[in-house]
Amino acid sequence: MQKTPDFDGSEIWTIRTTLKERYGQHIEVQLADTQVKIGSDSLWCPTVYWYVEPVHFVIFKTGLGHYRCHFFYNENEQYGTGIEEFDNISECIVTLLQVEQKHNDT
Repeated sequence: MQKTPDFDGSEIWTIRTTLKERYGQHIEVQLADTQVKIGSDSLWCPTVYWYVEPVHFVIFKTGLGHYRCHFFYNENEQYGTGIEEFDNISECIVTLLQVEQKHNDT
């Protein structure tokens, strides 16, 4: 199993700033490592997690400058963005928040 580089300060800043813009307040983010299966490979990926009731969000860093993201309500209600992988952290988090908002509006 490979280990992907951790989120750097710039990536964390981008996530926190985008969340503050979206919600109008500071949202606590937590850092973790998550084992993610990509194709036939299993990777340990740095993960950013946050919760804004009733939704949980995760961004996985799958490689240098590569990200995957999901949001979920519980273990049976999990959603992606329709984009398998992003190469820009800003695009990743903005798309994730937009897709969740559209899902919430339906």
